[in-house]
Amino acid sequence: MRLTATTTLAVFATAVVAGTAHAGVSSGSAAAWPRGTAVVAYTGEQALRDALAIRPARIVRRLPRLRVVELRPAGDVERYARALERLPGIVDVEPRAARRSHDEPALVRAPLTGAPQWQYLATRSDLVPPAVLRAAAAVTIAVIDTGADLSAPDLAAKEPLGYSVLTKTAAVDDRNGHGTFVASLAAGSVTNGEGIAGAGGDARLMVVQASGVDGTFTDVEEAAAIVWAVDHGARIVNLSLGGTAGSLVERRAVEYAIGRGVLLVAAVGNTYLEGNAIEYPAALLQPPGSRGTGGAGLVVAASNRLGERAFFSNTGTHLSLAAPGENVFAALSSTSSPLRYPRVPLPGSLAGAYGYGSGTSYAAPQVAGAAALVWAANPLLAAAEVATILEQTASGAGAWNRRLGFGVVDVAAAVARASGATSGLRVAGRREGRRITLQWPTVATASAFRVSVSQDGRGEQVLTPATTATTASYSLSAGSVYRFTVAALDGSGLPTSVSAPWTVSLRQARATLALVAARTPGSRRVELTALLRTAPATTPATLRTVVLESHDGKRWARTASGRTDASGRAVWRFRLQPGTYRVRARYAGSEELAAAASRDVSFTLR
Repeated sequence: MRLTATTTLAVFATAVVAGTAHAGVSSGSAAAWPRGTAVVAYTGEQALRDALAIRPARIVRRLPRLRVVELRPAGDVERYARALERLPGIVDVEPRAARRSHDEPALVRAPLTGAPQWQYLATRSDLVPPAVLRAAAAVTIAVIDTGADLSAPDLAAKEPLGYSVLTKTAAVDDRNGHGTFVASLAAGSVTNGEGIAGAGGDARLMVVQASGVDGTFTDVEEAAAIVWAVDHGARIVNLSLGGTAGSLVERRAVEYAIGRGVLLVAAVGNTYLEGNAIEYPAALLQPPGSRGTGGAGLVVAASNRLGERAFFSNTGTHLSLAAPGENVFAALSSTSSPLRYPRVPLPGSLAGAYGYGSGTSYAAPQVAGAAALVWAANPLLAAAEVATILEQTASGAGAWNRRLGFGVVDVAAAVARASGATSGLRVAGRREGRRITLQWPTVATASAFRVSVSQDGRGEQVLTPATTATTASYSLSAGSVYRFTVAALDGSGLPTSVSAPWTVSLRQARATLALVAARTPGSRRVELTALLRTAPATTPATLRTVVLESHDGKRWARTASGRTDASGRAVWRFRLQPGTYRVRARYAGSEELAAAASRDVSFTLR
């Protein structure tokens, strides 16, 4: 017997993502569909056109690089979503996911004794060599937030690039104040002789507005902002925002940035006293359970003046490191509310407004600025290498804990580690899909360079016998692991030095999928739980779409879909009619993770 939407089933059946508030298209709550729109992921433009020809709706926003569109149907949005997701080429349909800024406006903001900008000294940013501060001008930090007051002296000196995904203009006026505070911490000018010093030295600043005066975000605006920042040259993206609901469009935006060599930095959240929930996008950057290893970005907690965890800061196994976030000092927006951001006089300052703020929102941009300085010290580092250097040089001395990750960031130590890595010939690479670009430094004694590759552990093959360039690009085949080396050649064509290998894997991680059925005694309620596991575990199992299928005696048919939570689980609950049921779960696979299917599960209800 096939699972069908009977009268009783429609009342009780819900696709549940355990541990999150997101329930996909099968949620029975009208509140799950805010603003009357649906966010749709699709396989290609033709598939979208075909689907809209059958189920018309007004297009509110397009994100073609992510193959995502936001639609507003004429009728009931939940009913529309259910119908749309059954069409070929439609991957998923979900509500918009709420995001909020990770600051703590309820905390007292009062002047503290000692240096106002104590966080600059606590992270040893004052010990970074001036040459590194200047070299950071080659790195752009994007702050995705409520905009920024571009008239604030420390921001005006940077002449930032601004864009609003809300208005699709360059106007990013910040009447909320959160974005200005964050931007000044990440990249406030260190040379204008006014105000405060940002963590990023002379790093360029990009301000992408994804929220209005109320300070609330959605995953759609966040994703649009990430794509715009990446496409316009951001090397680092700061995300001082989050929410407990997972989102496919957010995941696709994160993958888009990572695939282009961008380092993402996210605040871990401020809800330790309210349950310490895992939040996104943080959990997309560093997988829960990873204890700071692997991952694709940095998840930042807040510390206090003693170098301990700030009382509000979340903890967890997905934490990377920490930075000062309790009563830190920064620039304020001139149009923000003085009640939310009280003004504090800054001795010697002739312009601008300044004050104290608390939150992991304000810890994350300090790490983003530190990353810019690490890249300034060694431009050949990959994003993952920058993240590793920041983690391994933090106050934990390489030891990890769930309160502060690898400890409080030590900017001077990270820069020193990166600077020391530049000695000798070294190759670095950046991957975009199946194409990689290699880069290596100029060597004064080299007349040319030879590029070689080893595929899946086999002997080296020469790709480029001799070139005077210091970059090269190659297209690779999926399913293999490649190790590239570059040799410096003298005038006779003989190698004088060979780089350590740079390795990239285009293999899909293995996936296994299990399905378990649990019945409620004395009733016809059934709970089906799918558990997705990946190997290696650094490939995340979270936010994957798993399809539940049932068999009617002749063929398999799709019954429901669900999204896995941070532990790889997707749960469905049904109230069913008497009969025998046969079900299974399937995961379609992705570029980095292979497809998987569970064994069939059968049960009988009387």
